[in-house]
Amino acid sequence: MQTIHHLFLAVVLSASWSAEALGGTPGADVAGERCEAAVAETIHEMRGNDRQVEFVHARRSVQPPVNDEKKVKGEGTYRGTNGMVHPFTFSCAYNAKSGTTSGVVFRDVGATRADTDARWQPDLSTLRPEACESSVAAVLKSKYPRVGRIAFGSDSRKLRPAASGRTGMEGQGSVQRAPGMNLIAFSYLCEFEPRTGKVVLARTTP
Repeated sequence: MQTIHHLFLAVVLSASWSAEALGGTPGADVAGERCEAAVAETIHEMRGNDRQVEFVHARRSVQPPVNDEKKVKGEGTYRGTNGMVHPFTFSCAYNAKSGTTSGVVFRDVGATRADTDARWQPDLSTLRPEACESSVAAVLKSKYPRVGRIAFGSDSRKLRPAASGRTGMEGQGSVQRAPGMNLIAFSYLCEFEPRTGKVVLARTTP
């Protein structure tokens, strides 16, 4: 009888280990679902409640917890009333201890709208709008330590010449300064080093 009990326990432990190895742990599922729900809510607040939001679960990744927080990244699409489909990427933090989400960031995936002034043409091969938005998100997190959600409008991106031969990118977004607070609008500016595309300046207003 004791042998059967030990065999049953070994089978259970093996099944549990296999689920974790495949990334299908209940904790990972909860973190992913909670973050996707927070992202969908943010998109509805930013783009309108009529948006149909879908997530690509195969592209979702959940990192191991650090201080009870799991970082979730993924992709999805939302469809407007005009039928157009807009792809996006997102990141989010889920606190397993409190069951809350924070640091929600989603980005529309689209082409950067550049100035068409024939006298000035930026080198688009080295520019990464995502690098600018990540730097801006870091500035906002420093300004608002309890920041909840951050959203960037890709259709507001605009390139322009900056000092010392740099390329500037400006745009707009919304930030939730702390969980439970209303989203407020902000504008931002980044400057890229022309040769490497490195972000050398990032600031927000307000």
